[in-house]
Amino acid sequence: MWGIVPAAGRGTRIQPLAFSKELLPVGSRLDHGIERPCAVSEYLVDRMIAGGADKICFVIAPGKSDILQYYGGAYGDASVAYVVQPSPAGLCDALFRATPLIGPDESVLVGLPDTVWMPQDGFAALPDDRLAFLLFPVERPEYFDAVVTDDAGRVLTVEVKAPAPRTHWIWGGFKMPGRILHELKALFEARDGRDEYFGTLVNAWIAEGGMAVGVRAGTSYVDVGTLNGYRAALGLLAETAANGPANGLAGSRVALGWPTGRPFAGLPLTPNSPE
Repeated sequence: MWGIVPAAGRGTRIQPLAFSKELLPVGSRLDHGIERPCAVSEYLVDRMIAGGADKICFVIAPGKSDILQYYGGAYGDASVAYVVQPSPAGLCDALFRATPLIGPDESVLVGLPDTVWMPQDGFAALPDDRLAFLLFPVERPEYFDAVVTDDAGRVLTVEVKAPAPRTHWIWGGFKMPGRILHELKALFEARDGRDEYFGTLVNAWIAEGGMAVGVRAGTSYVDVGTLNGYRAALGLLAETAANGPANGLAGSRVALGWPTGRPFAGLPLTPNSPE
């Protein structure tokens, strides 16, 4: 199973940084019993591995070699590969850069590397045989892609950053068979690559007979792309750690959220660094 991590964005909302936003230290992890800084993208990769991924593909911009340096060729038991998105052309374009690596019979997980969400095993709630969105309840769904479903969970439409969405459930990740990924790529190309957001492409796919489901298995979701989101993520991690194993983090590399008075001023250490 593949996990695709779109990491080519500029991260303008939280600049200036001296490194890629996906390496922003958020909380900490235990490395052979030693507490070390944890890059925000590690939370997504951990969740993908918990969901069954054994191969991770980072989609990076040409100038983001620090992500390659950080993750190298493996993370835990998962192999790591990289593809390049030459310019920031949106999420759809980023995802489809990975299609040459993915066969039609392989499963694919997708998430956003500047988010922290619970539960850690959320991807495991998604079915294998269709496009399935992992949904989270949020207070301000207008800032995200709200997913409207019927009573059976079938997706009716995705409202992309709508001013007044009909639901407070947003997608925070999704899963699909490789054949559907390739179908979506073909539709994206037939539409002249005009879909910047995944939701608009899915709406067009549904209009042509495609079927997707939304699974309301998410409990907490934080976008770490702003300073307020960064602070909220620290609070979520601290609360989760305080609640103990019942929070779904049993076996996770993640340890504790840092208190706000403990900043980290440099580039994060690599996961396997002995220093």
